[in-house]
Amino acid sequence: MAYLTVRVTPSAGRNSIDGWYGHALRVRVSAPAERGRANEALIRLLAELLEIKTRRVRIVRGLTTRNKLVEIEGLDDIEGILPPR
Repeated sequence: MAYLTVRVTPSAGRNSIDGWYGHALRVRVSAPAERGRANEALIRLLAELLEIKTRRVRIVRGLTTRNKLVEIEGLDDIEGILPPR
């Protein structure tokens, strides 16, 4: 399993991955931060980027904060897939 630290900006104009913010990947999602919508959008965006099913992406820490720890099942290394640091 791979783990990824993510900093999410909800209610953005578009869904995008904006590069690195320190050790965290900066991600914008258009969904609002209410009733888990931004979390769902983050999971869908990462699954699409990694070309995996959404059930293999799980937020393990930070459900109610901008800083999240995401677990990605079935991947050992995601360095070549994400933007360079």
